[in-house]
Amino acid sequence: MNARFSSQGLSAVSPELEALVIGRKESLFEADRARYADALREQVAGKRILVVGGGGSIGSSTVGFLTELSPAALHVVDLSENYLAELVRDLRGQPGGLPVSDFRTLPLDYGSSIMERFLAESAPYDCVLNFAALKHVRSEKDVFSLLQMLDTNVVKHIRFKRWLEKYGHGARYFAVSTDKAANPSSLMGASKRLMEDVVFDVSLPTGGSATSARFANVAFSNGSLLQGFLFRLSKNQPLAVPRDTRRYFVSQAEAGEICLLTSLVGPAEHVLFPSFDPATSLILLEQVAIEVLRFAGFEPEFFEDEAAARRAVAGAAACGRWPVLVTALDTSGEKPYEEFVAHGEEAVDVGFGALNGIAHAPGCAESRQLYDRLSDCIGDPARTLTKADLVSWIAEAVPGFQHQETGRDLDQRL
Repeated sequence: MNARFSSQGLSAVSPELEALVIGRKESLFEADRARYADALREQVAGKRILVVGGGGSIGSSTVGFLTELSPAALHVVDLSENYLAELVRDLRGQPGGLPVSDFRTLPLDYGSSIMERFLAESAPYDCVLNFAALKHVRSEKDVFSLLQMLDTNVVKHIRFKRWLEKYGHGARYFAVSTDKAANPSSLMGASKRLMEDVVFDVSLPTGGSATSARFANVAFSNGSLLQGFLFRLSKNQPLAVPRDTRRYFVSQAEAGEICLLTSLVGPAEHVLFPSFDPATSLILLEQVAIEVLRFAGFEPEFFEDEAAARRAVAGAAACGRWPVLVTALDTSGEKPYEEFVAHGEEAVDVGFGALNGIAHAPGCAESRQLYDRLSDCIGDPARTLTKADLVSWIAEAVPGFQHQETGRDLDQRL
């Protein structure tokens, strides 16, 4: 076993491996950050900043950048105590320490009554960044998981936005979306498209502005397929990839830069996204697996049978090879490629070199009373409800939603 992927645990992802996967050593957004350096500092210096869901990969990267801009207060909310603990350790362990005197972390559910209490008793936040979400297609396999996703991504988000208005927070508001919100085929993507409507359509305080960002895959982020590659190697298990599937990739630092630029200096009422060329930037996942394995000192050995791939690990590794299970792309909601602009949307120049945008076009969820229906069924456990009911409701309200139920989900895959 290569020392980089010890069976005793996972070392931090090396910059060399990250650069190998995303295809560049320098940040795609470095020039934009330099160009807007003064404007970024002006938006943060001396201001009170609240980051929700700030312990995960994208949120913590963004928090790291915010600490460099001299906020008067930087408070981070996340349900995961472990994420928050590591965030504090990481920030305090850096050479310059943590330069923000009023830095707090709180393990709160952002849609809970405790969160409302916190907002009611806090001095107004100038800027609120929201990363809270269920973000995996895996989380739509049954009605219970799907309801939790819709509760987190939509219903609680509405509640949270209303609290911000009620207690005078968030003159500038940002929430992260996903590429899967464009022409969504998954219920997760559809929930994030609904979330975009919530970001822009649920009222903010007078004079407020709102922005969002659709994302590429963040290489080696928590819960990602690429992080799974490293875990499989460290645990002597085969890798697995869907066949003929292409994705855009950004580094974790680039993910933070996208959010920093969009939230602080992006144009209001716009959704921003990386300006990738699909002809050159959509990366085949099978090729990513090959690159990761070669970095670890192995050549791939491809399988189509999961049991055979599991059995082959010990013998193949001894010969410098590693099993890779290639699966059909037949799980509900999965797309063979990524896209940022949906049918009927138009990419526009928003003043950045590496980011484009679309002006948000409202959906019809509110007119279809979807929010009320979702809130009612989530709050009433006795109500009879099927996944098909939810799919039907969402299809009425989300532009371009094309969902095919295949009867297979990602929990049935390695």
